Amino acid sequence: MKKIVLFASGNGSNVENIIRYFKNNSNVSVIGVFSNNQHAKVLERAKNHNIYSESFTKSELTDGTVFQKIKKLNPDLIVLAGFLLKFPETIIHEFTNKVINIHPALLPKYGGKGMYGNHVHQAILENKEKETGITIHYVNENYDEGKFIFQEKVNIENCSSIEEIASKVQELEHDHFPKTIEKLLIPNP
Repeated sequence: MKKIVLFASGNGSNVENIIRYFKNNSNVSVIGVFSNNQHAKVLERAKNHNIYSESFTKSELTDGTVFQKIKKLNPDLIVLAGFLLKFPETIIHEFTNKVINIHPALLPKYGGKGMYGNHVHQAILENKEKETGITIHYVNENYDEGKFIFQEKVNIENCSSIEEIASKVQELEHDHFPKTIEKLLIPNP
């Protein structure tokens, strides 16, 4: 059984989608959800699925407290699904090529510090892009610069608001993120 730990900062629609995808999978199990926001809806979503969840402070992320908790859980994959803080190098190095992130744009465009959620969609709208998409990538020491695992594009020529762009991107996320996780954990022979 492969084990996944999820990190999120807010609503957690991707987290819940991943939990549902693997709910009846005998090969993969979501064993924990962590959030840096004690009021994040993602914690409630995890509890509704009887998944262990907890919040932590920024200092607990950087002082090794969260690292020790993750080590005890010993996940096969750590998935950042809407997690807004920079992930600690200690965890990245301990779990080499086992920490992944999803970004709501076609990296390397619209990546880096401060480029998340509606900030990304606003920049894409302002630049009159004809397409956007998602990038699933490994996490390294720099924001959004890890090796790409998967990208998918979507046409946004008819979109006139960030909400329309966000909706199309979220559809891609929900469709491709769990499938990509599964391929990483259980590669085809």
